[in-house]
Amino acid sequence: MRHYRLSYAGCITVSVVYLLTVVFYLFCLPSAQYIFIMVNVGAYNKLPVQRITQFGVFLEDGKEGLLLPNRFVPARTKVGDVLEVFVYHDSEDRMIATTQKPKAVAGEIAFLQAVAVTHQGAFLDWGLMKDLFVPRSKQLSGMQVGGYYLVKIYIDAQTGRAAATEKLEFELSNEPLTVKEKDLVKLTVYRKSDIGYVVIINNRHTGILHNNEIYRNIQAGDQFEGFIKHIRPDNKIDVAAGKPGYERVEDESEKILRLLKENNGYLPYYDKSSPEEIYDVFGMSKKTFKMVTGNLYKQRKIIFTETGIKISV
Repeated sequence: MRHYRLSYAGCITVSVVYLLTVVFYLFCLPSAQYIFIMVNVGAYNKLPVQRITQFGVFLEDGKEGLLLPNRFVPARTKVGDVLEVFVYHDSEDRMIATTQKPKAVAGEIAFLQAVAVTHQGAFLDWGLMKDLFVPRSKQLSGMQVGGYYLVKIYIDAQTGRAAATEKLEFELSNEPLTVKEKDLVKLTVYRKSDIGYVVIINNRHTGILHNNEIYRNIQAGDQFEGFIKHIRPDNKIDVAAGKPGYERVEDESEKILRLLKENNGYLPYYDKSSPEEIYDVFGMSKKTFKMVTGNLYKQRKIIFTETGIKISV
């Protein structure tokens, strides 16, 4: 019995010592609290400043530090400050940080221009000092300098570096779906079809933007906000641009009232104006324009005239 008490007491003592040691390393040593930091390549990271040198500042990465070159260091940066940086590999294959904003991050789809082509692949301008590599095996029919291409950015499993692929069909799937009807989504125009345009939804699904939902010229690579209009039993998706239902009415109401105020309370557009005129001025379909102006009229905020709409006095 006595031997049991001693063992139990010994375990308690060891546990307390261990706990105190962990607390000491986490909160008493200057940099120990950052030991468990994980840095994600091809993404934005919030990292504390570890030390300042003549080359720039080194950020905590759980190792010897990640360099943020002087040209990208915000004014009055000091040790301990937490900076939001984008992390990628430089031309010497070293992980490096920057405060520049890339045109897209890992997992996203973007329409980028080719700036160089070699036997190994092509390089795209994605807004950083080092261009984004597209291996020849990830291209559809060969890229040309000056051309624009729709690509998805990924992290190469072998090198750990950010790269891009033009073969989007392998990156997109509607099984399983992560969206539901009426959800607001990010749409990227993929390609034209017989009934409208195939669009990419939130960088992971595909859907159709039908011709009767298109009120302006669009092309591959265009990105805009939309919503899930209908999901069929086979998981095929119909989408529309803008926002759904009355949420759209509320936003567009504010726009029309603002434009009226900016134009002395009158605009020469009404239900007989062409859809093209309506879209050019208000950025909405004629159907939405009629719905919004009708709602404003019911609220007695505008009146209809023979040639347009007028703000109520």
